[in-house]
Amino acid sequence: MNPTKLHTPPRWLLTLFRWFCHPEYVEDIEGDLTERFHLLVEESGMRKAQFRFLWEILRLIRPSLIKPLFPNHFIQPAMLKHNLLITYRSFLRNKSSFLINLIGLSTGLACVILILLWIQDEWNYDKFHENDARLYQVMEHQDFDGLIHTAHETSGPTAEKLLTDFPQIEYATTVIPSNWYDFNRLTVSVGEKRTIAAGQYVGKDYFNIFSFPLLEGDKDMVLEDKNGMVISRSLAERLFNTSRGVIGKEVRLQQERNFIITGVFEDVSPNSSLQFDFAMSVELYKDIAPWIKEWNGGPLTYVTVQKGTDVEALNQEVSQLMLSIDENTNRRPFLRPFSEAYLYAKYENGKVVGGRIEYVRLFSLVALFILLIACINFMNLTTAKASIRFKEIGIKKTVGASRVSLMSQYLGESIILSVLGLVLAFILVLVFLPEFNQITRKQLRFPSEPLTLVSIIGIAIGTGILAGSYPALYLSNLNIIQTIKGRLKTSFGALWLRRGLVVFQFTLSFILIVAVWVVYQQMSYVQTQNIGYDREQVIIFDIQGKVKENPDVFLEELKRQKGVINSAVTSHDLSGISWTSWGGIRWEGMAEDDNRKIELAGVGFGFLETMGIELASGRSFSREYRSDSVDLMFNEAAISMMGYTPEEAVGKPIDIWGNTRKIIGVTKNFHFESLHEEVKPMVFFHMGTGALKYVVARLVNGQEQETLTHLSSFYEEINPGFSLDYKFMDEDYQAFYEAEQRVADLSGYFTFLAILISCLGILGLAAFTAERRTKEIGIRKILGATPWRIINLLSKDFSKMVLVAILIGLPASYFLAREWLNGFAYKIDLTYGYFLGATILTFLIAWSTVSLQSLRAASINPVDCLKDE
Repeated sequence: MNPTKLHTPPRWLLTLFRWFCHPEYVEDIEGDLTERFHLLVEESGMRKAQFRFLWEILRLIRPSLIKPLFPNHFIQPAMLKHNLLITYRSFLRNKSSFLINLIGLSTGLACVILILLWIQDEWNYDKFHENDARLYQVMEHQDFDGLIHTAHETSGPTAEKLLTDFPQIEYATTVIPSNWYDFNRLTVSVGEKRTIAAGQYVGKDYFNIFSFPLLEGDKDMVLEDKNGMVISRSLAERLFNTSRGVIGKEVRLQQERNFIITGVFEDVSPNSSLQFDFAMSVELYKDIAPWIKEWNGGPLTYVTVQKGTDVEALNQEVSQLMLSIDENTNRRPFLRPFSEAYLYAKYENGKVVGGRIEYVRLFSLVALFILLIACINFMNLTTAKASIRFKEIGIKKTVGASRVSLMSQYLGESIILSVLGLVLAFILVLVFLPEFNQITRKQLRFPSEPLTLVSIIGIAIGTGILAGSYPALYLSNLNIIQTIKGRLKTSFGALWLRRGLVVFQFTLSFILIVAVWVVYQQMSYVQTQNIGYDREQVIIFDIQGKVKENPDVFLEELKRQKGVINSAVTSHDLSGISWTSWGGIRWEGMAEDDNRKIELAGVGFGFLETMGIELASGRSFSREYRSDSVDLMFNEAAISMMGYTPEEAVGKPIDIWGNTRKIIGVTKNFHFESLHEEVKPMVFFHMGTGALKYVVARLVNGQEQETLTHLSSFYEEINPGFSLDYKFMDEDYQAFYEAEQRVADLSGYFTFLAILISCLGILGLAAFTAERRTKEIGIRKILGATPWRIINLLSKDFSKMVLVAILIGLPASYFLAREWLNGFAYKIDLTYGYFLGATILTFLIAWSTVSLQSLRAASINPVDCLKDE
């Protein structure tokens, strides 16, 4: 025996070579490779020979040696023309199935394009900054009561400390954002011209960190002067009717202080989480509020790191920053990529657990489901109508057509249909994009970027290949003799695959119906739930201008105005966390290491009465009691945390920041956050009207517009130079659920379209079933079958498939609905009614669709049914 024969080349490498090499060269090249392998085994050993053999195989993968991907006849112009003609005739001959497939694919692709545009916009949020890869927000993990709270706020000196102590930090800036406690929408004026604008205080390197292009001014210098202001292009045009040549001009802020324009920046992109109309130096704010210089909680901090910085290692160092200030601190700073904040904003116990990314994933799945449903329609209708093409297939096979050529023809038909669907989808997108923008409150544009267009075209072609793959494999594999005779019976596997696809369609439809129903019910619940105070017909606006000088007089005048029921002042707008105390409040029996947080709300007389907040015990603040200026009120959640009942709590002493006060009243719990959260502990303390921020006023129901028109005139008269910039408090409450409401609306539309596409598919199958059983229907009618019996006969199989779909969809829909509802602290009960209702609705949709075709079949004259061509 030749010993070299014991050392054969690796079998898998030979298989790879035979697969890609042109058949004309396989034998010669394989012989040379094998001979060289044997020689190398004798000279250098088996391992080296195998590596050398692999290298030789890889070197042979070149165009001149690779066999053609498709047979030559496939790419011949005459053959292509013939296939196109066959495709055209097939479409004409089967108009109903062609239209069903075209409408289904185009609708599905239009949905996918709209969802893709929405996802792309969400994904690109805050990512337009040039330094995006190196741009970070400084945040803090704060350990309280064994749980880690993640805060966006840092201390005022954080930016300067980072720049000084960490050479890895390139730029750092402190930001007092436009929605901060004492810095909201302000009046900016030039002469008699004035407008409302949102501003922020920022550090000098702000425009080096963020890419807000300056149309005028030097980004290194625009924030050097405390009296300087950088304004947006649109604000410049509102004030000066131009955005050019305005540097050096003066503007007046809040009718109190003049500022010099030092720069003009391009309007902030809608895709930015930082929205503002003007920026001023944070150094000025340090003069206004000196406490910002201390190491307490306060502003936001952003940094860019040097190129090549190991951010994980830097975070290890940054986490120790606060320990160098206070060795007993529980605050641990860290850097979080700035552009991740929009999609990954939800933290639990110091870990990112989600955010808007959940909606991105949700609609990605919805797009995939809709596309699959449209593809399933094509597969089912094409394979169901295969009998019409039996003779065509048989003749082609008889004259030598290979399976590959047949597959290419049917795949080509599918791709052509999907391309036609894409053209129609583009038209649908152009028509419905404005409406879609209104629903999503975005400014999406028709896709024009090459990458986006290529992606969409790729999805369309991929859809065509996916939709046509099974029909191509099925039709090309039919038996020649039986196809020519037209006696081919549907195989058991093909029949069950079609049924399985219908089941899959309606399973998805059932899940979507349950999901949309639950979302809408939860949204209705949160909109109508008693949140503990009456938010209807209440407006809120800032205290500013001359109103600041004597708010009490203004309130009295305001209450006298027609249409105003009551008014008060407050530091808290009841629309989220505003001002929280961490361990500054102590009570009898409280553990020394207890640092639980309590929300603070400064209020004036009559605030609880104006807002309709009810008392559980005690009394509210009153002018009749002088001690009320130092006494406190708590909500039930705070009293429960202390271990008291509302009745026991009244009169108890409380130490707040070193001062002893007492509890005079306990309010019933009310929601000042969304229903996603449990009611947090809150303490009310009375503050002088001059130290408070907002005015709230309750208006007479039904007279809002008349009252507001009158109040606007009254306000401008009593507060010259200012306009009444108000909002209704129920708008803030609605904003809590804005994301969920948009998701609910979008889900409703897309669910309707998914069900519509499913119905188109089942309508086509019902029509085909009725066509196949025409003679049977005629015979049954002659023998006395009623139209109802005929309808029942044709609907029975579809009903079974829908029932199976519902049984499969029940656990999946329950799990998804439960997981979504778990994001709310207060939610609807997930009762059987939702699933029973969705079951009935799914059956009604399926029966209505099938019955339309069944009724038509049942009404045909038996004589016409029994005619033979």
